[in-house]
Amino acid sequence: MKTKIASFLTIAALSLLTLATGAFADAEEGFYEKDHVRGFISIGADYRGMRKEFQNYVNTVAFSNWGHLANAGLRDSTGEVTSDTLTLYQGAYNYNKFNSYYLGLHVNIGAQYKQFLTWFDINFMPSQTSERKKSSYTAYNVDGTDTDVKNRSYPLYDVEWFSYGADWMFGWKLFGENSFINLIPAVGFGFNLINFHFASNFTIHEMGNRDNYAILRDRFYSVLASTVTAEMEFRLDLGRLALGAYGGYRFVRYNDLELENFNIDYDKNGTDNVGDTWYLGLRATWYFLSSWEKKQADKL
Repeated sequence: MKTKIASFLTIAALSLLTLATGAFADAEEGFYEKDHVRGFISIGADYRGMRKEFQNYVNTVAFSNWGHLANAGLRDSTGEVTSDTLTLYQGAYNYNKFNSYYLGLHVNIGAQYKQFLTWFDINFMPSQTSERKKSSYTAYNVDGTDTDVKNRSYPLYDVEWFSYGADWMFGWKLFGENSFINLIPAVGFGFNLINFHFASNFTIHEMGNRDNYAILRDRFYSVLASTVTAEMEFRLDLGRLALGAYGGYRFVRYNDLELENFNIDYDKNGTDNVGDTWYLGLRATWYFLSSWEKKQADKL
């Protein structure tokens, strides 16, 4: 719920600022000189180092084994099958754990007014995959009841995770609007989605209501997060093209793990799960001409 509220406030703030800037902008006078605003687009890639808590979170969640509920015939003291009972089956499987780093890819779309910059950082990453060693595994009755079915076979899938999101960033060119060399500190906030594909069709129970359960499907499941980002970029402006090296820290807190439309009964990771990363990367930026620059070019 906290993340949904933060996302709503982000959208509301963006809408209000968009309306406000349109209302106060004027080419001749007003809040700012509208014809001096120029847009830009950039692409970038970075090395993302996961905090130990984030790596533990990913490996704990992705390789969770909630077991399988299935009907099995319950035996009485004489060995006769008397009735069906829901029985929990669990087994062991072998996967390689995920590393503590990944590649981050970015597309930035924004605007610059004098030394001030604001942009949307749309970020995503290639899917990280831990391949299955075999197509199925054997799960055993762990309830301790005497049933006519002692083990069952269940399919195995590749375990995968990836994330994507967007941050609304605000930066300032410390050495002037058109300086060849610049330092640009920036801060921003936004949202992120982490996506998991689990090893098998496990049975999950609703948190606080274990009578309600569902079976996971062969698909990705997403968990939402709010984000706060701080970064510093060293940039070389080469006319309309700029090259930059940047680094920073992204503060991420994931929501409760919600699968099949309810929060699952999962004590190891509740709300505020850590997803923090530090990062180092390179980006290329292309500036578009402002209205004022176009007018100056027409006069030449």
